[in-house]
Amino acid sequence: MSEQNIILITGAGSGFGRLTALELAHAGHVVYASMRDVADHSARQADELRKIARDDGIALHPIELDVRSEASARAAVDLILARHGRVDVAMNNAAMMMHGLTEAFRPEQIAEVIDLNAISWVRVNRAVLPAMRRAGRGLLIYTGSGINRLPDPFTGPYAASKAAGDVLAEVMAFETARYGIETVIVQPGAYTSGTDHFKHAVGPADVEIVAQYDRVAGLLDQLAGRLDRTNLPDRRHDAQEVAEAIRDIVAITPGRRPRRVDIDPQGRDVTRINDVTAELQRTFFARMGVEDLLHPAAP
Repeated sequence: MSEQNIILITGAGSGFGRLTALELAHAGHVVYASMRDVADHSARQADELRKIARDDGIALHPIELDVRSEASARAAVDLILARHGRVDVAMNNAAMMMHGLTEAFRPEQIAEVIDLNAISWVRVNRAVLPAMRRAGRGLLIYTGSGINRLPDPFTGPYAASKAAGDVLAEVMAFETARYGIETVIVQPGAYTSGTDHFKHAVGPADVEIVAQYDRVAGLLDQLAGRLDRTNLPDRRHDAQEVAEAIRDIVAITPGRRPRRVDIDPQGRDVTRINDVTAELQRTFFARMGVEDLLHPAAP
């Protein structure tokens, strides 16, 4: 899309969401940077974005949206529609990190991360898709992860939530394709700086179980450092490159965007897995006679 787009980004208070909101607004788009409780919990982040918007003369608007509430998602989208009459791009980015021994996480903790990292995508989509279907166009972008293809140790609940979100995103892409709605799943690697994922990671509640795993004692604390050491020297290691990639995705002519974008400083090369999966999918969908669902209909 070369024209100015109306864009909603969830989880825009920090990390990939904040970087992408700034990048897209500086590229000339109207960006609604959503976060939870802009008057209290996220007040500082919202004020920072407002100041940047004023200083730089960009259309960047912090907006209240708690992705755990369908009513909140609908209220935010209704506000955008009242102002502009459309939502061109919705980026599902809100997420939380859980990091620790999988057995030591209580089931309700795992349910919480799946709710925030996967089910929230459905809540936001349910708010934006009616307007996109009426328009016969739209772009859904997801901050996924390569970790659901090649998971690391001590990331069980988080990787599972990303896998759940990935499947929901892909299936909804099939179901909305005939309405001209595109889907792009971005799969960042582990950026151990610039995202605060490890800094704000939630640990397991049952610490007494952790104590029983003496054979892996200390390994959890080493994981961030070990990931840093796997960074390839010929790759960028800053999270800003993810924001720039999303900016470029938005700028691509509708109908020509890739379904998945792998951006990984560690070089897991999940693109190879994506390519095999896509080939098998094309073959099977052709046998079913629904191969058109793999590509959005022309506007």
